[in-house]
Formats: sequence, structure tokens, C-alpha cells
Amino acid sequence: MRSADHDLEMVGFEGTLPNGSATMPHVDITVISDAICPWCFIGKRHLDLALAELPEEISVSVAWHPFELNPDMPAEGLSRRDYRTAKFGSWERSRALDAQVEAAAEQAGITIHHERMTRTPNTFDAHRLIWLAGEHGVQSAVVSALFRCYFVDGEDIGDSAVLANAARDGGLADIDIPAFLASDQGRAEVRAGLDEARRLGVSGVPTFIFNNTTGLSGAQPPEALRQAILEAADRS
Repeated sequence: MRSADHDLEMVGFEGTLPNGSATMPHVDITVISDAICPWCFIGKRHLDLALAELPEEISVSVAWHPFELNPDMPAEGLSRRDYRTAKFGSWERSRALDAQVEAAAEQAGITIHHERMTRTPNTFDAHRLIWLAGEHGVQSAVVSALFRCYFVDGEDIGDSAVLANAARDGGLADIDIPAFLASDQGRAEVRAGLDEARRLGVSGVPTFIFNNTTGLSGAQPPEALRQAILEAADRS
């Protein structure tokens, strides 16, 4: 599977996602993403900027749903250099792609440190943590913490200690994260979310869905996201 690029794509979706009830005007935003997708990191920054520029009378709720760019990744992850060399044919090609991502991130006010990354992790447990954060109302903060851990600090977000630190930084300091990760909590919910993304035909991330009906694919600029939210509010 691939991460989506910057091309604008409006998508119509059949069926619904389990979001809350709407008020007028209200927009439910579902973001389908993966914690190791750099365009998702950039897309979140753009979404935050778009939300900051909305009229005060529009209320918005944002829910983060799972997607796996590497669904066959071993649970312990792989050496990033080995994995990306095999995927792209050479380490030089991988570094050239990283440079393109870094340039796009800089335009969004983000500094990505690919040179600090040594592992490409399995993100299933990161998605479980995001689900748990949603249960406690701190999902956006935990998503941001995971992005910082991976893209800024170069940490392995498949590691339980790293996930525990991200949880603490995101507002889950009172929860025993190692115990949570050792349990089965969130596993069925994350698998259901992954199945739902496939059912909706999502093939790249980030994907933003507005009021369960229309969506944007890719790390869209803030103004495109803001306009999509305004249009969804008008239709609500």
C-alpha cells in the first residue's frame, strides 16, 4: 500500500463510520492514518491550522482511525535501512525520497529527522494506543506525541516503553500502558477499523472523511481542508 501524495481527490463513501450525533452546524471528521506515514504527520499539522481558522459557530469533532502501510511487518519491526533498501532498490533512492518528505515537512513548519530512525516498526500497538486515547478524550494529543516520537526523535513506536512515554506525553499518565499493551484491549477495535478502511476502499493515507459522506485524500493544504469543512457544515 502507498501513502497518498498532495493531489486533491474528492471521494464519495458508501456506508457510515461510527461517529457521534451532529448539532447544527457540526462536522464529524474521520482521519484514517498510520503513525509512520510522514504525509499523515504533515496532514495533521495542516488540519490543525485549518481548524484554527474556522468560524466560531462551527463545531468539529475529529476521530483517528487505523491504517497499516506495512500490514505484513513483523511484530518486532525491521531495520529501516534494510527494509527501505529492499523496498526501493537502494539506500540512495530511499534517502532521496526522505529528502522530498523533509522539504514538504519544512513548509508545514515540521522538522523530520530521518537520520535518527533505525527501525521501521509494526504500528498495530500504536493504533491500539490511539484507540485507548480516544476512549479518554485525548486522541489528538496522543497522535501528535506518536508522530513526534517517530519523526522528530527517531524512536521505535513499536516498543512498549516508547509507547508508554507517548501516552504520558499525550495525557494518559494515569494508565498502566505496559499492562494495557499486554492485554487484549483494543485489538478487536483496531482490527475492525482496519477492515472498515478496506471496505471503504481507502488505499492511501491520510484520508479525511467529513460527516461520513465525502473525503479528501492526501496531505492537503490547510485551505483545502478548511473549505471542505465549511462545505460539510453547509450540508449538515
